[in-house]
Amino acid sequence: MTSSQPASRWWSKTALDARRPGLQVRDRVRRALRGFFDREGFVEVETPALQVSPGMEPHLSVFETSLIAPGRGADPERETRHAARRFLHTSPEFAMKKLLAGGEEAIWQWARVFRNAEGSATHQPEFVMIEWYRAQAGYTAIMEDCESLLKTCAVAGPYRRGALACDPALGCARLTVEEAFRRHAGIDLRASYGADPSRPDASVLRAQAASAGVRTDAADGWDDVFFRIMDERIEPNLGVGRPTILTDYPISMAALARPKPDDPMLAERFELYVCGVELANAFGELSDAAEQRRRFEADAALTKRLYDRDAVIDEDFLDAVAALPSCAGIALGFDRLVMLACGAEDLRDVLWAPVE
Repeated sequence: MTSSQPASRWWSKTALDARRPGLQVRDRVRRALRGFFDREGFVEVETPALQVSPGMEPHLSVFETSLIAPGRGADPERETRHAARRFLHTSPEFAMKKLLAGGEEAIWQWARVFRNAEGSATHQPEFVMIEWYRAQAGYTAIMEDCESLLKTCAVAGPYRRGALACDPALGCARLTVEEAFRRHAGIDLRASYGADPSRPDASVLRAQAASAGVRTDAADGWDDVFFRIMDERIEPNLGVGRPTILTDYPISMAALARPKPDDPMLAERFELYVCGVELANAFGELSDAAEQRRRFEADAALTKRLYDRDAVIDEDFLDAVAALPSCAGIALGFDRLVMLACGAEDLRDVLWAPVE
């Protein structure tokens, strides 16, 4: 007896036939990516998804599990007592930077990464991230990589999403965050930085946002308002016609990026946009271990305050930061790249199998 295959199931012939054009583009983009990194002289590396720390971004929800010592799995009581806390990584960044500290110079990885509580037309709880790093290079070198990579991966013509199109042959427009806020929202972002650049003034940004017609709440922090303005006013205008590189983020949003030498209020960070979709996030990498610890501790405190969750700092990673060469790196969402390459509206249209 054969089972029926309802069209609503992702593995049914009908559903697969509908997705097949996007899946064929996915294979072509994957091949193009590997060719790009081969031509550029990168070494492909592989690092474990299971890590001591999944990453320190406070607003990302993570998958946690336990690592049981060999031979103890048959004894539930001992298993609980001796299990080590582990996480599925949200990015391979920590492990890859350890390789840079060990002497690798140009590395890339095709990594499956995991972010809990995510699911939308542009999000999945498990997805493919392309991450690469260059030692002895600045973040402008990564910008040049992005321009070349987008041209290489446009295997079906200009990128598309809905009525929007983006031609990588035109090169990338470059726009600072402050310029974007002025142009698209009429907001002077620097006015909200305040005396301490690591703790910008939320009340100033809330007032400007309200004047610009962006909804705010008295309880909103600076980050909350920043992201709402980005979502409503800035991002829909980026990467339209040609890709956009959005540069020079406030230092409070530096994460693992170093400050700009000529303006310590800003970070060496950029994001890449195509058809209004954020495609990649890049840093001139921080190599000051003391500053990195300070940022991690601040992130851990924020995670505890907002979500009552104990973040774990990877001490081994901090040792590696102290040994990092001057370097820059980027993380790019492969599934989003494929979605834009074939003009799909939803990530599920370019996945062989979704998370259920």
